Amino acid sequence: MIKLQPGDPAPEFQGIDHEGRPLSLKDFRGKRLILYFYPKALTAGCTKETVNLAKNYALLRQKGFDVLGVSPDPVERQKKFHDKYNVPFRLVADPDKKIIERYGVWGPKKMYGREYEGVHRTTFIIGPEGRIEHVIRKVKTGDHAKQILDLYEKMNI
Repeated sequence: MIKLQPGDPAPEFQGIDHEGRPLSLKDFRGKRLILYFYPKALTAGCTKETVNLAKNYALLRQKGFDVLGVSPDPVERQKKFHDKYNVPFRLVADPDKKIIERYGVWGPKKMYGREYEGVHRTTFIIGPEGRIEHVIRKVKTGDHAKQILDLYEKMNI
């Protein structure tokens, strides 16, 4: 598993959002991007995290952030998730795990004593120049927006 760190260039990617529209990291150049990876749309933890970011999206935008969520779900499931919770930002379908693997968030996991391969819930904050500013590996799903804003408040950004 790749371990991207602050200061590393963010890996370029092309993907398809919940509407089937293409996008790439280049679309976010000049902006500070919250790129968060979650295991599966419409599950408890992923819903909690996405709803928290959605509820705080206006504040995040005011502070200069854009948001993009990525999971290995197909477009149809991302659309259902997006529409059910009125998510104001784009969700990326990555069923081939190309983006997920480029960011090093696919790997062995353990739950209830069972080992399996899956997405490690991780958030990358990418600066306007395309470099990773922060990596959050211990995501607080129900309070993720505050976790991000507190981090940046300490830096006076």
